[in-house]
Amino acid sequence: MRRSIIFLLPLLVLLAFTWMRSPRPAWGRHDLSIRMVPQAMPSKRILASYLGPFRFEGGWQLRSRNMRFYGYSSMVPQPDGRIWAFNDAGGYVRFSPPGTMPSTPQVAEITFTGSGQEKIYRDVEATVHDPATGRYWLGLEGGNQIVRLNARLAEDARVSPAAMAAWGDNTGPEAMARLPDGRFVVIRETPRSLWGDRLHEAVLFDGDPIKHRDGHKIMFDGPDNFSVVDMALLPDGRALILMRRLLWPLPMRFAGRIVIADTAQIRPGKVWHSTPLAALASVLPVDNFEAIGVVPGADGRITVWLMSDDNSMRILQRTLLWKLSVDPKRLPWPRR
Repeated sequence: MRRSIIFLLPLLVLLAFTWMRSPRPAWGRHDLSIRMVPQAMPSKRILASYLGPFRFEGGWQLRSRNMRFYGYSSMVPQPDGRIWAFNDAGGYVRFSPPGTMPSTPQVAEITFTGSGQEKIYRDVEATVHDPATGRYWLGLEGGNQIVRLNARLAEDARVSPAAMAAWGDNTGPEAMARLPDGRFVVIRETPRSLWGDRLHEAVLFDGDPIKHRDGHKIMFDGPDNFSVVDMALLPDGRALILMRRLLWPLPMRFAGRIVIADTAQIRPGKVWHSTPLAALASVLPVDNFEAIGVVPGADGRITVWLMSDDNSMRILQRTLLWKLSVDPKRLPWPRR
């Protein structure tokens, strides 16, 4: 029992910090200033030993005096090079990362309808974007809902899938992707058990979850004792899935994993397997990485962006942005 309490303590502390924050007041769109401070990194040899097939291209700490800049848990890289990152209070930031065409960063809030100001109604943890229609789908933790937005980032529909109803108040939909055939897959943050389990509950929807709300239950198989925090789809249909583990609460220390899974292998009622690619070990200058996004390059390589969630605790945590790249030919095709 004592061993169980010791291992549970870091999770309880993080949950307390997350849920004790008061709701943020409504606000409109604002320009802001972001300082992008380059991170001091280990040698290329050390980085390569942890990042596997990924090549480290750059890392920055993002700083802003604007108190609306915080808590980013998912991202959508845009074709023009900018990144839209969404936070757990229903807000987003739009900015140009280093190496892209400069633009004025902006923060704004999503226009939710028919919901209150409490965190449960606007805690965005997963985002999917359809460039053809401009629509967005958001996975909301707490209420375990999926919200669809129009191209103006205003809510036009919301659903509470029965297959996600028992996912808990702070362990809900953290990763979501729209598959090449139009289906959606959503993965729950935590595994079924905190003690050595690899399996996470997940749901496969036959199409837009707003219309196909009766999803098929599946299981996602990831590394032991790691939480699923985000997912990004590669052009060939494989998914890069970002995972995270809290190692110690004070000072906060995190570890992460990037795994790959073939979405063509998803079957209702079956286990969806993954293969580890990279270890975001605590010996690296990592933080609470919760967002991943991919951008195909003209040279065939894939740019992979990672962003961390500071949980609105700037003293204890940081907002980090990492740029990686990878040749998709070097990535394995996971076997069944």
